[in-house]
Amino acid sequence: MAETILQGEAVREEIERLGPWFHNMRIGGFQTAPNHFLGDYPAIKFASFRNALPVDMTGKTVLDIGCNGGFYSMEMKRRGADRVLGIDMEDLYLTQARFAARQEGLDIEYRKLNVWDVGAIGEKFDLVIFMGVLYHLRHPLLALDLIHEHVAKDMLLFQSMQRGTRALPEVKDDYDFNDTAHFSEDGYPLLYFIEKNYSGDRTNWWVPNRACAEAMLRSSGFAIESQPEDEVYLCRRFDIPLTHEGPRAVHPPKSPEAGLPQHYPFTK
Repeated sequence: MAETILQGEAVREEIERLGPWFHNMRIGGFQTAPNHFLGDYPAIKFASFRNALPVDMTGKTVLDIGCNGGFYSMEMKRRGADRVLGIDMEDLYLTQARFAARQEGLDIEYRKLNVWDVGAIGEKFDLVIFMGVLYHLRHPLLALDLIHEHVAKDMLLFQSMQRGTRALPEVKDDYDFNDTAHFSEDGYPLLYFIEKNYSGDRTNWWVPNRACAEAMLRSSGFAIESQPEDEVYLCRRFDIPLTHEGPRAVHPPKSPEAGLPQHYPFTK
């Protein structure tokens, strides 16, 4: 049975019932978060980098990690993407996203799924959107590794809150053990750890400076193609050659024989 498309005041009432919203969107003539503390967000942010993405996404597949209310998922579907999958762990956000997509007549799939479990999707996507998530994670580099290993086929749209200097110093490939001065240089890649709260949010854990954000992307197999906005990067996936140490620290598939993760040199 098809779900009912609401009309008129019923739309406004449902928007209020499903609040609070973090994504301000216009549904049936009503805004979902008209008093957002960041203004018309995320539309005002998207305006600064929307031209960096293909206008025509026909034939493309998109994965939106941490989709929230579905703003970016819907924008990609409006550009003609064949398949859009949005994932999040918050039931409220998923309910909001499904409501918004249904009201706008957009065929988008939403699942309750964590970034740590993207391997379970069993599919690689032409575009992976990973915006506003990294600094909420206790293990941010692992998340990028998992995305590279399991779901990224070509493009990665990445954004993270950044703090500290925006300088980009030249970093050598190696340093002598006794050479420590570079750790204090302005712009050396730093990831700031937040033990308690930042901006009243206990889920803010790690915040990179600019050099660190870019180094983490490269280290995880994402070449930066453009930086259309201060914290936003459009990247292309590249294969990382294996070293003598074997695969990087990603959650590998389980061995059917032993029921243990492959490639791990130890088990708990």
